[in-house]
Amino acid sequence: MILTPTELDGAFVLDVERRIDERGFFARTFCVEELAARGLETSVAQANLAWNERRGTLRGLHYQAAPHAETKIVRCTRGAIWDVMLDIRAGSPTFGRWHGETLTADNYRMLYIPRGFAHGYVTLEDDTEVAYLVGHTYVPDAGRGVRWDDPTFGVAWPLTPTVISPADRSHALWNVS
Repeated sequence: MILTPTELDGAFVLDVERRIDERGFFARTFCVEELAARGLETSVAQANLAWNERRGTLRGLHYQAAPHAETKIVRCTRGAIWDVMLDIRAGSPTFGRWHGETLTADNYRMLYIPRGFAHGYVTLEDDTEVAYLVGHTYVPDAGRGVRWDDPTFGVAWPLTPTVISPADRSHALWNVS
């Protein structure tokens, strides 16, 4: 795996190193040793899958409150998404900053999202599937959200979402006081 740091403290873009031969290719998409060598979390408590019927579907921006905060590795396995991670860790040198990345079934790119980040995406194609490795089990009472269009953070989405769940519509604006 090729781990490329983003401008956000502790967040990475992960690309696969393909070993190509006459059969196609083989690539590692998760390696405890490679992640641990960078000081990254390696435990996986859950593997999640989300299917999205239509282009313009928004999921996020979600996070779990401490002590249930999640580290995520996210990959698009069908279609395409524009994936966003937002640093909302109090005291972080990159608090309030975000990073967006196009993840597609064809580019095999992944994001490593540290605990304490909010995460979300918008689908760029119909019939899109997203797979997550998550470092903590989901705890419904710890679930939180940041509104996708909160001007406090100014995420520059590549398109205006057209399918948004009632829960994601109802997130309050970030309270900076």
